[in-house]
Amino acid sequence: MNGFSLSPAQMGLAVALGCGLLIGLERERRKGLGQDRAAAGLRTFAVAALLGAIAQIVSVWLAAVALLSVAAMAALSYWRSRDDDPGITTELSLIATTLIGMMAVPEPVLSAACAALLAGVLAARDRLHHFVHTWLREKELYDGLLLAALALVLLPLMPREPVSWLGQLSPQRGFMLVIVILVLQAASHVAQRLLGARSGLAVSGFLGGFVSSTATIGAMGSLARQRQVPVRMTLCASILSTAATWMQIVLMILVVSPAALPVTLPLMAVGVALPLVLGGLLWQQGGAESVAVSDQQDVLRLREAVMVAVLLVGGAIVVSYAQQRGVGGLLLGTALAAIADAQAPMASLLAMYGAGTLPAGHLLMGLMVALTVNSTTRGTVACVSGGWRFGVVVAGALALNMAIGWAWVAWFVL
Repeated sequence: MNGFSLSPAQMGLAVALGCGLLIGLERERRKGLGQDRAAAGLRTFAVAALLGAIAQIVSVWLAAVALLSVAAMAALSYWRSRDDDPGITTELSLIATTLIGMMAVPEPVLSAACAALLAGVLAARDRLHHFVHTWLREKELYDGLLLAALALVLLPLMPREPVSWLGQLSPQRGFMLVIVILVLQAASHVAQRLLGARSGLAVSGFLGGFVSSTATIGAMGSLARQRQVPVRMTLCASILSTAATWMQIVLMILVVSPAALPVTLPLMAVGVALPLVLGGLLWQQGGAESVAVSDQQDVLRLREAVMVAVLLVGGAIVVSYAQQRGVGGLLLGTALAAIADAQAPMASLLAMYGAGTLPAGHLLMGLMVALTVNSTTRGTVACVSGGWRFGVVVAGALALNMAIGWAWVAWFVL
């Protein structure tokens, strides 16, 4: 017995009807009643979607005629109601529903996704208007447009080929560092607006550590330099980002070399616990939850983002040129590679341990070398972005963590 199945045409008609009903349901709720009701509602949108699907099944020419006919009727409807309702959302939605109905025949899944997206946008009208007119500030709008232009326009235009004098780093990847730092700055600002300065900074700092602790510290340092929020909050966020880095290393161990977990677990436990304790103490002393986010606070701080990116790229260049000149030795190579990024050399060490070519003691020493050098980079970034007072506290917390880690490694090896 053959299972029940629909032909592509039948599937397209069914999806088109569902899409039309979904969009029409939202429009029907805003249609109104009586003589002043809008022209298009549940049935109109369902018919428009079916019309598009039927026309697409019959011929491309009929589909073009159907689309032009719906567009002409939408224009006529707008012409008759323009004095009472100057908006054209319903008319444009009707045309879009016809196109979605046409798309339902060759691409039913994409058509359904577009219908759900359109219905969601239409249903969120009041929330979107409230967001734009009440919540969104003018400076935030301009900074958001700047970030979108950098990420969507300028970044794709950057050359992708590696450049020798950049340490085989492509300009696009270098500029990507700037974008990542700017995104972290924007995420920190949004978290402050949603959760308040105290909790928002702590959450954004911790989550930012999973992306890049160095970049997060740079973003918090530039915020601390402005002194528009208590410095203790930015210190809390910076230190919590280092806890996320240690958690990321644990995940790396589980993926690359699970056999190394028993050996590294005490070191990882201390690495995670100490920043969480220090960050928690700073959070408790950070002041009232109701600290407001200043209207004049910069969302994006491009200069600081470029400075941190230049520092990271500079570290990659040093590593590349040192390796080209035959710098050998496990620990020295790990130290050089960890200037810009500790994850890559640590992954190599874990892979070597998993393959049985690296003893446990050398693994722990290599991990600590990578973390120590990278902590030096993060401390330098903290001083450059947030000033020496901010940098001393962050570097001190990092140094305390490294000292405890080295004590454990020394006890294990000796």
